[in-house]
Amino acid sequence: MAARQSQSNATAFETSRDVAEPPAKAGSRRLPRGADSPAKSQVTRISNIAKGGADARILASAAAMFANFGYNGVSTREIASGAGVNEVTIYRHYPCKRDLYVAVLNSELQQVKLRGDLLARIAEADDARTAVTRTFELIAATMTQRPELLRLVQYSALEVSEDIDPLLRRHLGQLVEVISRYLEPWVSKGELRCTSAKDLVLALVAIILSHQPLHRLFSGDESGPENLLNAYAEFSAQE
Repeated sequence: MAARQSQSNATAFETSRDVAEPPAKAGSRRLPRGADSPAKSQVTRISNIAKGGADARILASAAAMFANFGYNGVSTREIASGAGVNEVTIYRHYPCKRDLYVAVLNSELQQVKLRGDLLARIAEADDARTAVTRTFELIAATMTQRPELLRLVQYSALEVSEDIDPLLRRHLGQLVEVISRYLEPWVSKGELRCTSAKDLVLALVAIILSHQPLHRLFSGDESGPENLLNAYAEFSAQE
């Protein structure tokens, strides 16, 4: 099957990715320091179990707090408390709060891996609808295996300026490129209602990113996006 030819293209990506650290931005202003809230104190206690050196503890504390409260919802003082270090120690490692956020996001993004068994299932699909469904399963498994990353990406879109976009594009763009190769054969054969496999993959990513808050708002529960995916797959596959 033509789709199987794409499997070899993803091998290097499935195992590891060497991504350079983003440069620090000089001159950024520190945000005001706030008092600990009860909810943040709970996250602080959880973060305190992180092992390793000061930098590892700072990243662990910052990742937990940024993911739960967003960039603007937490102070470096609270992050320092969660890491068990002095606030001055944070600024020795990261000149400003934004540098710390970028480092956390970069660290989380580097942990993203595509599962080879799910990629193989896409390649083995017998029809376009099955290929789309299995592609969705792969994207969902990839993005939901690290809930903190999912929330960090959402907060980045809401709170952090566009200078974060290149970092997200560099990491997540690789996922989109790899996955889209598995759908290209179905697009080229005209069995999917789209002209770009990449656009289809981005649409599936958007379903995962936006479904939970929208479904909770309009349906009153937190059910998964499978029903929406089934409707989308039915629409996108040509009969």
